[in-house]
Amino acid sequence: MSQSCRLLTGFCLSCVGWVGIIIATSTNDWVMTCKYGMNTCKKMDELESKGLWAECVVSTSLYHCKALNQILTLPAHVQVARALMLSACLLGLPSALLALLAAPCVTLNDEHEGTKRKRAMLSGALMLIMAVCGTVSTVWFPIGAHHQDGLMSFGFSLYAGWLGSALCFLGGSVMTCCSGDDAPAQRPENRFYYSKQSGLSNSVQATNNHAKSAHV
Repeated sequence: MSQSCRLLTGFCLSCVGWVGIIIATSTNDWVMTCKYGMNTCKKMDELESKGLWAECVVSTSLYHCKALNQILTLPAHVQVARALMLSACLLGLPSALLALLAAPCVTLNDEHEGTKRKRAMLSGALMLIMAVCGTVSTVWFPIGAHHQDGLMSFGFSLYAGWLGSALCFLGGSVMTCCSGDDAPAQRPENRFYYSKQSGLSNSVQATNNHAKSAHV
């Protein structure tokens, strides 16, 4: 029962983390930059929001985005972050399927418990890979943006990526490290030994009772 609870806990944490990584990948509010300095940008009410797929100009009366379609001319930190975040999003699907197949309520053709444990461990390993991809992307991207344009603040997408990566790491660790048996199985020879002892003690007890009745 405790193993099922650990599996469910790791699965829920990983799914929430996967959603956070998807939100971070699909939105463009990763970092906020400005060419004139923070005080000047606040007075002009004009900031630039950069993401994986577009660069947007944000102000009270304008929100204009420019898509980043020229892949070959993009900076290295943008291309690497794209590849890692997309890989993390795609790895979430097989990881979730493996976790569902490892649930105690799902049985395929009289499989053993060892097969379910292997599925749970593989699902947890995929979640850990997702966490590594998300962490590297969300750490490298703001560093590259700071060297290129001058970073002012972090955006909502970056926080979503950090939170999603942390939850995927926590859920993957629970599924990978806590997928063993709750108690070691008793060896067959021990069961046979105890059954022999039980049979021997019963026969000795029956002999003693017979001797007592004969003596009376």
